[in-house]
Amino acid sequence: MTTNIEQKHHQTFEAIKHTDANGGEYWLARALAKILGYAEYRNFLPVIERAKIACENSGQPLQDHFVDMHEMVSIGSGAEREMESYALSRYACYLIVQNADPSKPVIANGQTYFAIQTRKQELQNDDAFNQLKEDEKRLFLRNELKEHNKHLVEAAANAGVESTLDFAVFQNHGYKGLYGGLDAKGIHAKKSLKKSQKILDHMGSTELAANLFRATQTEEKLKRDNIQGKRQANQTHFEVGQKVRQTIQSLGGTMPENLPTPKQGISKIEQQQKLLQQDDDEAS
Repeated sequence: MTTNIEQKHHQTFEAIKHTDANGGEYWLARALAKILGYAEYRNFLPVIERAKIACENSGQPLQDHFVDMHEMVSIGSGAEREMESYALSRYACYLIVQNADPSKPVIANGQTYFAIQTRKQELQNDDAFNQLKEDEKRLFLRNELKEHNKHLVEAAANAGVESTLDFAVFQNHGYKGLYGGLDAKGIHAKKSLKKSQKILDHMGSTELAANLFRATQTEEKLKRDNIQGKRQANQTHFEVGQKVRQTIQSLGGTMPENLPTPKQGISKIEQQQKLLQQDDDEAS
């Protein structure tokens, strides 16, 4: 039932998406407000204002993401009236759902949907990233995940996840949500890895990206909702992992546990990169 609701919401977000003459995607604010459960547009305006502040704080130009415009709105009996609205970029929608009421299921689903789609779009638009070979993408994402895991550890600690054992349990809850019930040990076995091999070092770029989404979104949710207590933190991590999994499923992606395991681990790739760098330095 939950998966059906997830899919319905994600399909709805796609259904109200528009495309401009240059192929750019945008959403209309009044239409988005209705989808997110705001019966009165005026009650949605404070959410937009908070999102605009977040946009400015992130160093992004407001005019690139929140464009003033007029939207045709039905006023009954088949009549329509032109009313003030915004054309919103995918990033603007992401900021809006992050600043909306998280108790509404459609908004919780929207947070996952727009987070994943925004990050996916960022990577697609990153020419340098697209030019990387698969192993280089893996190395890039693995390093990003290492950095974000530090922030996740800090956010979890502030929520009450204190000891090394506590964090191992916390981490397993995120894995179970994302991997359909498999914990770190189960993933390790699924990949047929040796005891000394780390699961994150033996993931392809797609799987690493899914885990990066899980980590960043859990960190944000722990902070945003001021989660307190190990039990609540564990449940939060599980639910975020589960939502990322459901979003992958709704987009027709392969479940992370079914993705192929690369032959080379990250440490081997790092060694190769260092040797290449040394050769380049010597050549120059």
